[in-house]
Amino acid sequence: MRKRNSTSAPEICTRGRLVGFFIAALLACPHVRATNYDESKAGVYTLPDPLVLQNGEPVRDATTWFNLRRPEILKLYQENIHGRSPPRPAEMTFQVFDEDRHALGGQAIRKQVTINFFGPAGGPKTDLLIYLPAHAPGPVPVFLCLSFNPIDQVASDPAIRLETSWDRKTLTQHPDTEQDRGHAKNWPIEKIISRGYGLAVIYYCDIEPDLPGGAGLKYGVRAHYLKAGQAEPAPDEWGAVAAWAWGLSRGLDYLETDRDVDRKHVIALGQSRLGKTVLWAGAQDTRFALVVASCSGEMGAALSRRDYGETVDDMVRTFPYQFSANFRSYAHHWNDLPVDSHLLISLIAPRPLFLNTGSLDLWSDPRGEFLAAVAAGPVYKLLGGEGLGTAEMPPLDTPVMRGLIGFHCHTGKHEILVSDWDKFLDFADLHLKGKN
Repeated sequence: MRKRNSTSAPEICTRGRLVGFFIAALLACPHVRATNYDESKAGVYTLPDPLVLQNGEPVRDATTWFNLRRPEILKLYQENIHGRSPPRPAEMTFQVFDEDRHALGGQAIRKQVTINFFGPAGGPKTDLLIYLPAHAPGPVPVFLCLSFNPIDQVASDPAIRLETSWDRKTLTQHPDTEQDRGHAKNWPIEKIISRGYGLAVIYYCDIEPDLPGGAGLKYGVRAHYLKAGQAEPAPDEWGAVAAWAWGLSRGLDYLETDRDVDRKHVIALGQSRLGKTVLWAGAQDTRFALVVASCSGEMGAALSRRDYGETVDDMVRTFPYQFSANFRSYAHHWNDLPVDSHLLISLIAPRPLFLNTGSLDLWSDPRGEFLAAVAAGPVYKLLGGEGLGTAEMPPLDTPVMRGLIGFHCHTGKHEILVSDWDKFLDFADLHLKGKN
């Protein structure tokens, strides 16, 4: 496999002009290759070595990893996959508009916070819903989650402000009603609170609406950074996944100011495309103490070089807006990718990571996620810890928590089950509270 060096500005421009050709050719292709679900046909591939610098020199110590190799990998993702993201806006503000220290029958503290990304004058904003244990002796660790549903749908609590939902079919917003309260599934708030953790939730479409063809761009945070006359981000600038990850970090910015929150123990959690998002958020933002990525699949934790389930071609054809424009040139050229998902996982090292999958979610390639976790193990070992701790994929419903990488494949579909939360909480107990 040829090696790819850092991309210069002229090369970025050239690739930008070629991107349109690649995506147009892919979309116009009369034959779409059938999805492979046969393990014997997953193909033969060679993964980039996480412990070899681009100049061919080996990485033998933590100093070389953090000073040279990790920045190399991060830059490759920025240039070829997710694009460059801007820093925290200086004008961002927080407004706590609700606080009830006797919520849920006295068991929880509920807070609602408006995050004005670019100040109160206008522009995209989001409401952050927070539940914390009411009787905790001190600040508590918090699961900071991106949700597919507005916050009023996370719980039936009538005090939660009714929000607006985006409709992917009509490309429009509509206000939620009383009937929408608690509509979202699998948010076991009482269980999380009883285990001594808080829950904080952001509706991801507040950051950028997830609309077909990238139609949500003009309503989201990325539009704020477009220059005069610029209709879309430059080829090496951020896609929607990076925007959602950026928004999650803005939620962390608030939590760091909350005296009821253990700011050093905030956990990023997401499902499906939001699983991809929290992996990228954890890779970029080392303030996240632990990452839980569920069913993240292609361009998440599953290996891209494996021809199984969803592929790079599928992502480029269906969800090109989720990534930088440069990523589209890798359609039909998977082995030219300078990175693969084990390198994304390695960017989280030595922090703990839990991968959750489903036995019926073959599209997301559970085995591909497991193999990526195995391949990231040498980085965790170099940094003084243990990664997955096994090369044998475990039986269904049997979580692996031997090392700093946890893995679990539940019997079921592409979703987070209520029972999965027991595993998330156990893994957090092990690594954040030192419980066995």
